[in-house]
Parts: sequence; structure tokens; C-alpha cells
Amino acid sequence: MGSDETRERLQQMREKARELEQAAERTSDPQERQRLQEKSRKLQSRSEQESAMQAGDIYPEE
Repeated sequence: MGSDETRERLQQMREKARELEQAAERTSDPQERQRLQEKSRKLQSRSEQESAMQAGDIYPEE
């Protein structure tokens, strides 16, 4: 995967995480809010980990 493709995919992951967080803020259902926030956190964490791996700062978990 090329650098530009990776950067674009990471940007899409971050945007999706923001969308999930916004959806969580709009819902009145506490369980749905928690589910959306957790999904957003996982996606953001994954994008940060992949970004660091791309930069050579960390290595993937084995």
C-alpha cells in the first residue's frame, strides 16, 4: 500500500471516528451513546496506531 493510500485511509478512519462521536452526542439513548463512543474510541486508537506504524515509531503487536 502506498504512502498516499495509507494517509487517505487513515484520514477516512479519523473522519468516521468524528462522525460516530457526533452521532453519540445527538442520541438520547444512553446505551446507544456508549456504543457509539466506544466504537469511535476504537477507531481513533486504531488510526493512531497505524499512523505510528507507518512513521516507524512503533511495531505491530504480535
